[in-house]
Amino acid sequence: MTFATRKTLVCLAVAGAWTATALAQEAPKDSGKVEEVVVSATRYSTSLLKTPVAVSAFNQDYLDKQGVTSISDLSGDIPNVVMNPNLNGAVQITIRGVTSNDTSEISSPSVGYHVDGMYSPRPQGAQALMFDLEQVEVLRGPQGTLFGRNSTAGSINIITAKPDFSGNYGKAQIDLGNYKKRQLNVIQNIAVNDSLALRATFMKVLRDGYANQTSDTTEANFPAQGWVPNGIPDVDQRNNRKVDKSDYYTNQKEWAARLGARLKVNKDVTLHAAYEQYQDSGAGGSSFRDCDASAGTKYDCNTIKVGTGGGKWDLNVNVPGSVDMTMKTMRSGINWKLNDNTEFDYNFAGSLMTTDRLEDGDRGMSYSQPWQTQGLNTLPLPAGGSWGTNPLNDWHSRTQDAHYWSTVHEAQLKQRIGNVQYVGGLFSMNEHNRLKFENFFNFQNPYGDPVSVFYNQKNQQIKARAAFLQADWRAMPSLTLTAGARYSKDTQSTNGDVYGSWDSATSGFYYNGLFNRGTPGTPGYLPHIESTNLTDAMGSTGGTAAYARYGAPSTNENEQSWRKITWRLGATWDISPSQMTYASVSTGYKAGGFGDKNDTCGYKRCADGTRGQVTYLPYGPESLINFELGYKGRFLDNRATLAVTAFYMRYKDMQQTGNYAVGTMMTDDGLPCPVNNPTCNIYSAWHTVNLGKVDIPGLEVEWTYKPISTIKIGGNMALINTSIHDMPLNEDSYNCFARSEIGVQPCPEPSTSTDPRYAGKRLYNINGNHLPNTPPVTLSLNYSQYFNLDNGYTISPYVKANWRAKSYFTINNLDMDHVGLYQKPYTTVDAQVRIDTPERKWHFEAYVRNLTDRHAKVAGDSANGGYMTAWFIEPRMFGVRAGLSY
Repeated sequence: MTFATRKTLVCLAVAGAWTATALAQEAPKDSGKVEEVVVSATRYSTSLLKTPVAVSAFNQDYLDKQGVTSISDLSGDIPNVVMNPNLNGAVQITIRGVTSNDTSEISSPSVGYHVDGMYSPRPQGAQALMFDLEQVEVLRGPQGTLFGRNSTAGSINIITAKPDFSGNYGKAQIDLGNYKKRQLNVIQNIAVNDSLALRATFMKVLRDGYANQTSDTTEANFPAQGWVPNGIPDVDQRNNRKVDKSDYYTNQKEWAARLGARLKVNKDVTLHAAYEQYQDSGAGGSSFRDCDASAGTKYDCNTIKVGTGGGKWDLNVNVPGSVDMTMKTMRSGINWKLNDNTEFDYNFAGSLMTTDRLEDGDRGMSYSQPWQTQGLNTLPLPAGGSWGTNPLNDWHSRTQDAHYWSTVHEAQLKQRIGNVQYVGGLFSMNEHNRLKFENFFNFQNPYGDPVSVFYNQKNQQIKARAAFLQADWRAMPSLTLTAGARYSKDTQSTNGDVYGSWDSATSGFYYNGLFNRGTPGTPGYLPHIESTNLTDAMGSTGGTAAYARYGAPSTNENEQSWRKITWRLGATWDISPSQMTYASVSTGYKAGGFGDKNDTCGYKRCADGTRGQVTYLPYGPESLINFELGYKGRFLDNRATLAVTAFYMRYKDMQQTGNYAVGTMMTDDGLPCPVNNPTCNIYSAWHTVNLGKVDIPGLEVEWTYKPISTIKIGGNMALINTSIHDMPLNEDSYNCFARSEIGVQPCPEPSTSTDPRYAGKRLYNINGNHLPNTPPVTLSLNYSQYFNLDNGYTISPYVKANWRAKSYFTINNLDMDHVGLYQKPYTTVDAQVRIDTPERKWHFEAYVRNLTDRHAKVAGDSANGGYMTAWFIEPRMFGVRAGLSY
């Protein structure tokens, strides 16, 4: 441990903190006890400290205090849980090292996401609906019995605030912050009578982007290689437009509303229903330059500009971001108390998510620099074209007319019979998706022509069926035994068309007959350089007719099914009325899947001269077994709580999505690969594969302490070891030239093996490496206090600090200087102070998040050699809030 790390930990311990494992409704100001929290982790309502599951919970007061508008804002507050937003508007959630980095329309997350206990298929939902909540519960470890689908790593349950019969009341709050943030929250509860209650809530957030965004009109400027500027931009200008800061990447432009109703039909039957809608009209997130990584190299931010700037937050875009995502959800259900020991619940959720999205893929950060002339394509191109480097890497993606329609049904029967209580149920989910998606690249070898692949996915379906039963038997007054099982069947099917092609044989087809570049190698041949050569009748904006020259589309039609039984066994021992310990063994499972139709040799001749085979790049299920020991207790007359969980997980056939090799193909000229590109005959594609095994031991500790009634101190700590083993040799061809240029760990030499699985690949042994996005140590400490003034006002300061150890972004664990893919240990600090008026009608707050403006990375990559980019946590955010209760 370095001196800097020791110093950080000491400072955190001195600062103190309170992340409370769970934060319930504020207790009376004169209470010296830690409030009791009730959770639904076992499908029964039980005290948090009596629940034999590793679970953390947060109520709306805590979410308001943290300024939470997305589930990812809770990252760092829960041991062994990391939440990172990504480009698809979803949240990548990692629990105990287990995650999924695929958020496409046919993917499945490793963490089950639920709203009021009902499964939500689209991970984009985790960005929405974080308003007017009763509680957020995060369960760690596989929940394959009660929560089932895609709960390999754990489950998140968003419990909305329900209409209540206590009376008519409301709340309103405004939040004004930097980057012109304006947020409004309004809640109104109406008790119509003793049988009917209504609740309406509305939230709106507007905030400028923190990016420094300029308009990209770049021209290639390499006269010696024939790239001579002429005043006309070379990068695509069809989507370029002037936008102000309110529409820059990283902005917020969202609103959400919910209307709920509860009806007591009689003393035994209650009906409930809710409609909610969420709208995101922002520009989307963005990666930025990693100036810390490039410092001291020729790629230094002070040397290389993005557009006209050299700062970390500079972007130069010819495709301003555009998001139009709407989620409409209807939930309803019935609770029927059949007798004092038996009740039946049926719940339904129907959800429609529609999306149109346009985003710049390069953001002006992938262009060749003045010294990068080696291997640069030289104009005019010869008859056979050139396979060198193009000076501009200009690309964008577009999602059109995406519809995700899902229905979820769940029926549960709960019953107590003597010393036994059980919950059993049936689960059904259907998801029907359609969308149009285009990837466009402006300059493609060998002739520098634009290329596009347009996916017209007309009918993609995911079906899930399950039956489950879990029972608790109080074998002795202090001993409870638990057993449960779930049978699941998952089916995935796709039916669509793929237009366009990456094949160099189709170069020039993108122009759709609207631009004649001539014949390569003949006089007058003009490769596409100027943006004025492109029109809206080309590519996806021209519809499927724009791809007529490519011929008939490739059909996407496939279906696969998987079945699995998952189970849980456990024992709980009540040491005393205020202390308990438990042991459990549980399993989790996530179904397999497949990608889009492909060819094992990239639609070229394979290395042995044969034609490639059709493949949908299938992958198998992943599974996990978790052994867990836990302790929970209250001490010092309920002024202190402690929860300790030790676990050991065996993770098998983990699913990883990335650019993996598919096959070995013949080179275009039939010659061996050149020395500077020894893997040119390896066909790779972005897809999911199953990789090896991981044993994951860990420890989680959560605590709360109230030394006096006006002070709370607490926090959490997590230890984890995600060492990989039994893993086949992986490939490490990442940024080889830059690694050699900068003088850091070189890429492995290409394999001379004759085995087609390894031939020509740069093989790398990753056994002993650690899973991505999983720091081995995390610590969170908080402190809060309130002061009652003589005039009746209350002042409540609050401070929280989170520390994370070093973590990696890929399973290759590349931590070399300047081009490594990792984040160093770091600390973030949040603080606020709140004033409540004597009658508690008004409150006023001042807050700051990321007080030290720490620019920590959550992901990273190379844009061009040593030119590194990264996704960062948000910069310092501060502001004031004012609220009214009536």
